[in-house]
Amino acid sequence: MSAPPAHPAHSAHSAHAGLTPYRDPAWRGRVTTFVIALAVLWPLLVWSEFKPWILLDAQSLQATGRFLLSFIPPAHSSEFLLLVAQATWQTVAMATAGMALALLGAIPLTLVITELLSISRLGTGRISMAGRALRQLLRWLLILLRSVPELVWALLLVRIVGLGPTAGVLAIALTYCGMLGKVYAEILESTDPHATDALLYNGSSRLAALFYGALPDSASELVSYTVYRWECAIRGSVVMGFVGAGGLGQRMDESMKMLAGGEVATMLIIFVLLVAAADGVSKMLRRRLA
Repeated sequence: MSAPPAHPAHSAHSAHAGLTPYRDPAWRGRVTTFVIALAVLWPLLVWSEFKPWILLDAQSLQATGRFLLSFIPPAHSSEFLLLVAQATWQTVAMATAGMALALLGAIPLTLVITELLSISRLGTGRISMAGRALRQLLRWLLILLRSVPELVWALLLVRIVGLGPTAGVLAIALTYCGMLGKVYAEILESTDPHATDALLYNGSSRLAALFYGALPDSASELVSYTVYRWECAIRGSVVMGFVGAGGLGQRMDESMKMLAGGEVATMLIIFVLLVAAADGVSKMLRRRLA
């Protein structure tokens, strides 16, 4: 009685059993890329004096241990929590007011520099020289605003308006106006231009073309980026508190100077909760727009 024929897959497997194992054909490229990246990165690490092994030094480990142990338990007295609640509210208010002022500046600038909303390009496809010059001038203004970090703006403004939240609000407004204007224009430019062009060709205003042509495709991304920047503004408000701009950062600076680890731990927990709340707001708004 003859044996049943072998399965084709089994035969192929048997035929290849004696061959060399399969090798990734791209391994040489990956190794070369890794070596080149290491060769470029290593001098940068040396020049920046990056020395992470200092963290493993016995003295550093002891200092880290003592500092972390002071976090337990977090401060939770009613008096301290009331002070922290007031500072937290001030921080959120600083971030929100700064973002509102930034939007007041960024939205008009976005309308001007966005080439998608240009009327002079209709028909020829090219923007007029005057329009191009104006857009370039405003783009340089946005570059100037966002090139200076909000902390530096706060340091300058503290010397002009004095200590307090006013310097922080203005610092956020200046820096974030430059950031929002640039990104808003890029988001609008990446949308499908057909609806916007049709509205402009038929005599629509630029504002109507924005609302009914560009925004339906980009509203979700614009809202998501705005809420993300609001979250960044909250973090920035905390940092600016260390230079006298008020809020939670100033309270944390005082606790750090007094080596009150429990108070610092409580404020770090509040930082996490604030960021989580901002993330929840972003998800909710995106879901509603979708």
